[in-house]
Amino acid sequence: MNLEILTPESKIFSGEVYGVQLPGISGSFEVLDKHAPMVSALKNGNLKILKDKSATALYTIQSGFVEVLNNKVTVLVEGAKEL
Repeated sequence: MNLEILTPESKIFSGEVYGVQLPGISGSFEVLDKHAPMVSALKNGNLKILKDKSATALYTIQSGFVEVLNNKVTVLVEGAKEL
């Protein structure tokens, strides 16, 4: 699936991934390939990109939203920094 992480200033990440773990306002959750469409609010925390079954990348994010639609995940946040 395709993942994009966007802030008001720039595009932080764009590419094909296996999955992504996100800090939702009601708790952390994971989005994998072919996930059902959804929109969720995000809180400050860590976002983990599962590039494949063994490689990951970790970002700290500020609050925002995530949209999952047609096997594309768009993360819109106030700020993000790779750890």
